[in-house]
Amino acid sequence: MKGEVAPDCHDHCFGNSPPLSLGVEEELLLVDERQRLVAEGELVLERIQGPAAERVSTEIFTEQIELKTGICHDPGDVLADLRQMRRTIADAGFGLLGAGLHPTSAEEPTLVSKPRYEVVRKDFGSLLRTPPCGLHVHVGIQDPDTAVHLANAFRLYLPALQALSANSPFRAGADSGHASARTSVVRSYPRFQLPREFRDYEDFCRVADELIAAAGVDDYTYIWWDVRPHPRLGTVEVRAVDVQTDAARSSALAALIQAIAAKELDRPSSGPPSREALEESYFQAASHGLDAEILLDSTPPEPARNACRRVLDSVRPFARELGTEAALEEIERILREGNGADEQRRVHREAGMQGLLDHLAERTR
Repeated sequence: MKGEVAPDCHDHCFGNSPPLSLGVEEELLLVDERQRLVAEGELVLERIQGPAAERVSTEIFTEQIELKTGICHDPGDVLADLRQMRRTIADAGFGLLGAGLHPTSAEEPTLVSKPRYEVVRKDFGSLLRTPPCGLHVHVGIQDPDTAVHLANAFRLYLPALQALSANSPFRAGADSGHASARTSVVRSYPRFQLPREFRDYEDFCRVADELIAAAGVDDYTYIWWDVRPHPRLGTVEVRAVDVQTDAARSSALAALIQAIAAKELDRPSSGPPSREALEESYFQAASHGLDAEILLDSTPPEPARNACRRVLDSVRPFARELGTEAALEEIERILREGNGADEQRRVHREAGMQGLLDHLAERTR
C-alpha cells in the first residue's frame, strides 16, 4: 500500500493485548429513508469527528461502512461499543441496515477511491457486484505459534458458526435459496476460502509469503481466509460469518468465539475432518442454515442444531470461568427461534419486501 508500511508476518504484535481479549468489526450498509443503498461512505468519514472517527472506516464499496470496537475484555464491552458506534452514525444523519447482503439491490455499486481498492478492482473485475457485509471477531493471542494452533482449531467450528450466523437469504429482490447468499458472493472472490491446517507459525508465514507473491499484492491483509492469524494486530481473526442485524447477536457470537478459544487454547490439534470436507460442510451451513447437516468433529454429519448445541455445551464451562456465560443466552435464542435468515424469511412472508427492509433498518438502529 503506497505511503504505508506493509504488514509483515515476521514482524508480529502477538502478546501486545490481553490474552483472549476481543475486538469486533462489523460491516453495515448505508441506506436512505426507503432503505435503498446510498453511496455515502466517504461522507460519513467527513462528518464523524473526535475519538469516534478512529472507530469508523470505509470499506471497498461506498455503500457500506465498517465500525470497530476498541480492545474489549468481554462481550458486554463489545455490545456497548457497537451500540455506541451505531448511534454515532445515526446521530450524524445516516441510515444503517445490518444484513449479509441488501435484500433488493441489483444496481452496480461504486468503489471507494483508494490505492488498496484499485488492486482489488483489478483482481475482482465484474465480480464486485453487490456489497457483502461480514462480522469479523478478533481474539488476542500471546504468541504466534498459539495463534496458528487456534486458527487451525477454529476451522472445525466454522460450519456451526455459519449455521448460527447466516443472515442473507435474499439477493436482488428474490429468495436466493441460501441462508447466507453473502457466502456464495464472496466465494467467487480470490483468496476467500477455508485455509488448510498449518504446522506452525513459520509454515503460515511461508504460505502467506508465497500467496502474496503469486497474487502480486503487498501483504497478507489481501488474504481473506475464513480464519487467519493477524500478526499486525496480534490476534486470530474469525471472518466467516454474516454481519448481524442486532448488535446483541454480534456480541453473543463474539462471546461464543472467545469461549471456543479458551477451550482450545491448550488442547492438542484435532486432526480430521479434512479441509475439503470442512469446506463442503461450511457450504451446507451457508445453504441451509440451522436445517443443514454439518460436520463438527470426526463423527458423521449431524443436524446443525445438534452440532451447535454440542459446541455451546462444551464451551459453557469456559465462558463461566471468563464471566461471560450470560452473553451466550442469545445463542440459545438463535437455537430456539432461528438465525437471521429464518427471521428475514418470516418477516418477508408477513410484511413483504418493503416490510422486511424497514424491519432490518429498525432492528439495526
